[in-house]
Amino acid sequence: MATTLTDPYRGFLFRVEISGIQIAAFSEATVPDITVETVDYREGTDPVWKRPYSGLTSYGKLTLKKGLTDSMDLYNWFTLVSTQGSTAKGAQKNVSLILVDTTGADKARWNVINAFASKYESTGLNASSSDVMVETFELTMQYMVRVS
Repeated sequence: MATTLTDPYRGFLFRVEISGIQIAAFSEATVPDITVETVDYREGTDPVWKRPYSGLTSYGKLTLKKGLTDSMDLYNWFTLVSTQGSTAKGAQKNVSLILVDTTGADKARWNVINAFASKYESTGLNASSSDVMVETFELTMQYMVRVS
């Protein structure tokens, strides 16, 4: 039986869906890391080595970058969290990162659950530069799943 080779998807076609916020495009989005901590355990009657067990799972930060526009939706979300906390009504949102192939079909989806904006930064102002102003939003989440 012959093995069928498939090309890996490229990471330059994607879209981001944030519940309740309409954004046209992002220039960059990171897929957060997932880490399962390990806990070593040994009973007195065990051999002379420790047994590893899985512990708590932690999720990295989701970073979104986009060109600065007139839209204040993401900044207002960050302001809500920074002034009223992550438990305020509307502060936690579900976010989806969708990888799209060259034909426009959805190929992979990561659903980020109960995310809130935890950091905001923007590129600096420079009179001798023609670079686009970029806003960066860092999101903290409860958990993330890949569904396709």
